[in-house]
Amino acid sequence: MTGQSGAARACRIAGLLAAASIASLAQADETSTAAASQAAPLPAGTANPALWPAYQYPVPVRPEHEAMIADLIGRMTIEEKVGQLVQADLCCVTPEDFRTYKLGSLLVGGNSGPNGNDLSPAPDWLKAADEFYLASVDRSDGGVGIPMIWGTDAVHGHSNIIGATIFPHNIGLGAMRDAALIERIGAATAKEIRVTGQEWTFAPTVAVPQDFRWGRAYEGYSSDPDLVASYVGAMVRGLQGPPTGDNLLAGPWVIASTKHFLADGGTDRGVDQGDSSISEAALRDIHGKPYGPAIAEGVATVMVSFSSWQGVKMTGNHSLVTGVLKERMDFGGFVVSDWNAHGQVAGCTNEACPQALMAGVDMYMAPDTWKPIYNDLLARAKSGAIPMSRIDEGVARILRVKARLGLFTAGKPSERPYSGRYELLGAPEHRAIAREAVRKSLVLLKNEGVLPLAPGQRLLVAGDGADDIARQSGGWTLSWQGTGLTNAQFPGATSIWGGLKQAVEAGGGSAVLSPDGSFTQKPDAAVVVFGETPYAEFQGDRAALLLDPELTGPFATMKKLKAQGIPVVAVMITGRPLYVNPALNAADAFVVAWLPGSEGGGVADVLVGDAAGKPRFDFSGKLPAAWPRAAQIAEGTLFPFGYGLDYAAPKGSFTALPELDANLLGADSRNWFSAGTPAARWSLWVAGTGDEVETRVTTVPADALGGRARVTAENFKVQEGARRIAVQRGTASVQLGSFESVDVARETNGDVMVLVTMRVWDAPDSARIGARGPGSEGYTAITLSATEGYVRYGLPLKCLREKGADMASLNRPFVLETQGKADFAIAEVRLGSDAEQILPCH
Repeated sequence: MTGQSGAARACRIAGLLAAASIASLAQADETSTAAASQAAPLPAGTANPALWPAYQYPVPVRPEHEAMIADLIGRMTIEEKVGQLVQADLCCVTPEDFRTYKLGSLLVGGNSGPNGNDLSPAPDWLKAADEFYLASVDRSDGGVGIPMIWGTDAVHGHSNIIGATIFPHNIGLGAMRDAALIERIGAATAKEIRVTGQEWTFAPTVAVPQDFRWGRAYEGYSSDPDLVASYVGAMVRGLQGPPTGDNLLAGPWVIASTKHFLADGGTDRGVDQGDSSISEAALRDIHGKPYGPAIAEGVATVMVSFSSWQGVKMTGNHSLVTGVLKERMDFGGFVVSDWNAHGQVAGCTNEACPQALMAGVDMYMAPDTWKPIYNDLLARAKSGAIPMSRIDEGVARILRVKARLGLFTAGKPSERPYSGRYELLGAPEHRAIAREAVRKSLVLLKNEGVLPLAPGQRLLVAGDGADDIARQSGGWTLSWQGTGLTNAQFPGATSIWGGLKQAVEAGGGSAVLSPDGSFTQKPDAAVVVFGETPYAEFQGDRAALLLDPELTGPFATMKKLKAQGIPVVAVMITGRPLYVNPALNAADAFVVAWLPGSEGGGVADVLVGDAAGKPRFDFSGKLPAAWPRAAQIAEGTLFPFGYGLDYAAPKGSFTALPELDANLLGADSRNWFSAGTPAARWSLWVAGTGDEVETRVTTVPADALGGRARVTAENFKVQEGARRIAVQRGTASVQLGSFESVDVARETNGDVMVLVTMRVWDAPDSARIGARGPGSEGYTAITLSATEGYVRYGLPLKCLREKGADMASLNRPFVLETQGKADFAIAEVRLGSDAEQILPCH
């Protein structure tokens, strides 16, 4: 059995309640569990549902909904049914496509937006919602006209929209230990989503991160499954209202999606989209635990993970998606896949994957591959390769959720309650909730008596993160990676610097912003704000729990200030615990602010005291995960889970920590070349044509190609931070090579680019960028012109795949080839999305 209709599920539950006592149910469960434990071992990656807890989905089965669903399914064509199973991204679909293909859902990815602009103003989003809705319900061709549903990644507020309240990311919320506040955050977020016409958020993330090298660790509340589980129900309730509710769009609600089922936070070495080799017991007890309260609150949708368990991709794992989630846990909503995740299932491609549907996925998130997925499913449905019963079950689940929303009677988005009430975006009452969350999330790791700061003093605020709202908000903020933004794009928001300035000046003091810590008048105290820069998903994966070297400059600022007799408070912006012993040693007080979002004033609320020198608010945050002693958590814990000081803690008890050479501790796999050197185990080569010998550049200056090329050093960010290549004539190529093949297939699947920061003095006659691997290569022509300074160019990795490169196996993942005389410098080569100039794919 692949699933149950709502009516059948309701009858089964009613029969059980009428015929059996709680004790007999428990006895039956124990008997089945015992029998399961004695059964023959199952193949790797196959779960035994009898070993998992059984739940009951509390959403009422409404006869009027079931009658409508049965009538619709009876009248729908195969084409209409298949359309309901497909979700397309705003980047790659039009209202006319919805009218033609009867698609069930629209999503907006992190870099998508109305009119091709992810920074479009709020009214444009509502206008687009109307256009797609009206196309979906058009019955002029005789179709049934099922309204589409629009999903968005509102993971910490309605974070795609300029002016919306940006709440702290989940890692910070996990530090505050306040489930009631979580529900209020969910309710405020839902109301802001409704302003722009969307009905569905891909939240909450209920991951239980076990390795914080994972680039999505900050999306999880905690490494502790009990803490995560204590929050999930509250967030779902805040977003959706009570599980017995109906016609949600008549109220201030949206539907939620718990993600990512299952063990996205449990992959080996913290590799995003990787494999988790843990036991089924650990899978159930750690990563499965949050799904109990989610189902108890009637979560409407569940998103399946990219990752795999014991080698089997979740998106194709029938034993977990159908056997455990739908049947054992009695989940009655619908299951959606992640962004083209079906393409990673064994035997599948992005364009064809019936295995996902048969595993239990009801809706394919096929952002840019929706049309081939639709055509493939349709052909298989018509041929009978996919049972119509499975298609009907998936369609029924989707229609049931739409009926619960009230989508069939709500009218177009702009006519619904809360639509177009733009004053609700960043409303004062919502910002107050976010500010409270910031206060409660702060974790004090050290205080030698400098805190709280006296409001009437002269305060210096330093560090490169002090006045950067995008940085303190992190990824999934206005854009996918949260990069390339300015404070001007956060109207009504407050940076950490802005909050400190307001608090100090309100107490009669003064504050000066000086990122490098310089001053003309000696301050009474200094706050240095530092930490991570924004990232999302695999771009945040790390080989070690370290800040990138270019982000450690504030350590020296702290030491310099302290040497001048100035008390120093370190405030760290971060999505995870990291090795920062030098900063812990240098500062007199150390505060972890996580990723606080738009309300930086919450930091000052706790750091700056009142006129009497007493705290206005105390520290109450506790670590949601252990803090590492070194670059790998396996090397020991410095501060345990649950640690956090308050103002009553004894002062002067801090013992200096050992400081390690960060250059020897690990590397960032996204950075291939920076500060004048290739990444560890990489090499910089200059090559020509034919029999010309390649030159591996290890020192500069260096001659190559028989004297046709010369490599020297140029300054960029740091002394000799770039390599300048002067070519006299002919063909020359600059290449970055790895001793081991590089797999960037998952990055290629997203909107990731290879970024090269260059300066050009003398442009070549022609140029091309490419990548090579054993048996494959791909190149595209580019145009280089002389530049006044350094420019960060970006080329989508998808371009190189289209040109023939096998992106899963590259040993020369970056090649820049020039023809003719040329003179240019390369400062950085890395993966990312923050290009200053995107190169076309010719």
